Amino acid sequence: MEQVVRLFFNPELILQALPQLLREGLRNTLVISVGATVIGVVLGLGLALMGVSRTRLLRLPALVYIDIFRGLPAILTIALVGLGLPTAGIRPFGRSRLAYGVLALGLIATAYIAEIFRAGIQSVDKGQMEAARSVGMSYMLAMRLVVVPQGIRRVLPPLTSEFIAITKDSSLLFILGTTIGEREIYRVGQSAAQQTGNFSPIVGAGLVYLLITIPLTRLVNLLDRRLREGKDVVAEPLPSEAEMTG
Repeated sequence: MEQVVRLFFNPELILQALPQLLREGLRNTLVISVGATVIGVVLGLGLALMGVSRTRLLRLPALVYIDIFRGLPAILTIALVGLGLPTAGIRPFGRSRLAYGVLALGLIATAYIAEIFRAGIQSVDKGQMEAARSVGMSYMLAMRLVVVPQGIRRVLPPLTSEFIAITKDSSLLFILGTTIGEREIYRVGQSAAQQTGNFSPIVGAGLVYLLITIPLTRLVNLLDRRLREGKDVVAEPLPSEAEMTG
């Protein structure tokens, strides 16, 4: 038992690795997570709107994209984007392995966030669309000003959960062989573990992940509870005539 404690929970080695875990690992993990989430939200909202479109030519590509990227293992997508593209001579980000990792996770997040948005949009009462159309709004204007804003407010908890999932999946970028300065939390811990022959730095990496995920998990629970209690989810008022024409 003493050997296990020494191998996994050596406080000296955890404290030794902690500054690098926070300075480099935490910074890059947040850059990766935020960057991938931004890509996922922007592209995911577009895919969600395509997915609820009345036009089959729009719905089908969205369905295919979502099925592919939700069906593939994340590590496979990361390898294809982060290792495959540069090998094929496609280097939009030069030699930055971190940027390719952000793109890969962003493409994966797009599929999941699209489904989150789609569910949120379709959860809005159909009467909202009917009321908007009855006052002369076009379908697209009603979606933009009435339906989509309400749908987005309803999906804040699952969006936050997706950000947590992206943060944890950022550890898979170690397969890209990120160099010093671009390493995320796990890669920093892994490098320290290899140098010391001890797993305590990886345990330290886990503690830093928990520093991010536990507060966010509490936030998800709070948002979910507020939504279930009916707070902040009242129907949006229909826009004024000036907003409709503006």
